[in-house]
Amino acid sequence: MLYGGVNKPQHRFGQSVFDCTSEQCVSDHKRTMKHRCTLKHDIFKEFLAEFLGTFVLVLFGCGSVAQTVLSRNTMGEPLTIHLGFTTGLMMGVYIAGGVSGGHLNPAVSLAMVILGKLKIWKFPIYVIAQLLGAFAGAAGVFGLYYDAFMEFTSGILSVTGINATGHIFASYPGRHLTILGGFVDQVIGTGVLVLCILAITDKRNIGAPKGVEPLAIGLIILGISISMGMNCGYPLNPARDLGPRLFTAMAGWGMEVFSTADHWWWIPVFGPLIGGITGAVVYFLLIELHHSDPSEKAQQKPEEEEDEEEDDDSSLRDKYEMITMG
Repeated sequence: MLYGGVNKPQHRFGQSVFDCTSEQCVSDHKRTMKHRCTLKHDIFKEFLAEFLGTFVLVLFGCGSVAQTVLSRNTMGEPLTIHLGFTTGLMMGVYIAGGVSGGHLNPAVSLAMVILGKLKIWKFPIYVIAQLLGAFAGAAGVFGLYYDAFMEFTSGILSVTGINATGHIFASYPGRHLTILGGFVDQVIGTGVLVLCILAITDKRNIGAPKGVEPLAIGLIILGISISMGMNCGYPLNPARDLGPRLFTAMAGWGMEVFSTADHWWWIPVFGPLIGGITGAVVYFLLIELHHSDPSEKAQQKPEEEEDEEEDDDSSLRDKYEMITMG
């Protein structure tokens, strides 16, 4: 069919594009794109969710540290750093929670494996996604503040010294802290983190209202940061620490990021994993194991009602006897 001397263009369903409204065309293109691009396997969706959620966590968290350090505390302080990580975790869980559960932390993923809430074959996939997301988040912070880094350090990136910037991305111990003390710090801190997460997401406990869980989980980090951050800055997350540390090693800080403080790097990697297992086991043994099954609760209610009726009957009999005997 000709239109103005040329073939009239046809819509892909045989309808003329001139007969197709803009809304119809847009809707059709969306359906086509969704059909072509939508991932079919859940594990790929979960991988992307964990990657993006962890990216946001590190971008907000390490970004708040960078702004504080590079401005020489004129645009930040410890509290703003705490709020940065709190907000980053909260937003990261909102992003990934409905797809992957929003772990964003290998210690949390390992705890879920221990409790049977995550299939073990998914664990390494989650960890890789989290590490890559943290690495990308660190790269984002460095790119965002590249000029400020160069001005602050005069182009010399270092882990120690007056103009040290390595601690913007990864944790390093305070001068008072021993290796053993640091390991205990990470076990306890991560154990508390996982224990509280399990309480918030436990449907048979009080929990948090639907949609508010990420906010409550973010508040856990705020609580830990203002009470357990003195020793080494509460990493609590192997991916959040190791991913940015790998980035700094490749971006100019060198292998000093691994050798500093008696090779401290392994403490915020393995300590949180032990802490995650500990927190999961403690919550299971002390709380979750003792929840009543719904069927048991249903049986208990009629029994309680019968006991109450018997008590009422006996009290009435007692009153009747007192009246008749009087």
